[in-house]
Amino acid sequence: MEVNINVARTKFSRLINRAQSGEEVVITRNGRPVAKLVAAGAARGPRRLGALRGRIRVAKDFDAPLPDEILALFEGSA
Repeated sequence: MEVNINVARTKFSRLINRAQSGEEVVITRNGRPVAKLVAAGAARGPRRLGALRGRIRVAKDFDAPLPDEILALFEGSA
């Protein structure tokens, strides 16, 4: 659905309801899209520390220096 910015000002509550029901509302100015009104995603609860414990493995050499040939590729001198 497209609606002019002036109409959006007067019918904002109705447009919010439409967006909440899953409809996408495009707000236009002089016929050009300037904003999109969509429903916000479901609110997430707080993150729990340690939730991925035991699921992620970090290699022992994770922070070891790179071999010279690979380092040269990163630095652009290869």
